[in-house]
Amino acid sequence: MLMPKRTRYRKPHRGEVDQQVATRGTEVAFGDYGLQAVDAAWIDSRQIEAARRAITHHVKRGGKVWIRIFPDKAITAKPAETRMGKGKGAPDRWVAVVRPGRIVFELAGVRRDVALEALRLASHKLPVKTKIVEREVAGAETRE
Repeated sequence: MLMPKRTRYRKPHRGEVDQQVATRGTEVAFGDYGLQAVDAAWIDSRQIEAARRAITHHVKRGGKVWIRIFPDKAITAKPAETRMGKGKGAPDRWVAVVRPGRIVFELAGVRRDVALEALRLASHKLPVKTKIVEREVAGAETRE
């Protein structure tokens, strides 16, 4: 499971799920195909791992997979049936804050149909609407 080695603050504020469009990480940079978030959400480290395993399983450990997000925000939770007060709960899980337009996974080294199916399977593991995008080849504009 992904989690940071250390963080500046142990229990960060939750903040709001921001609907602003991502400014960075919006292009397919490493692979040939990418899975792009359409909504904003928190993606849990377990969900990232489940999606990664779905991709690797479908491509039968061929090709290369890039995870373009990292869960660096701690989410705290108090135990069940605990009375109010007594401070903030202990860190429970780690999430990655994802904005619309962010590339979540990238894939290279496999056939197009295999890549599309692998990313489709991975998208079912994530709590966010996604779309599959392909790398834009430089200098391949349409002529008129």
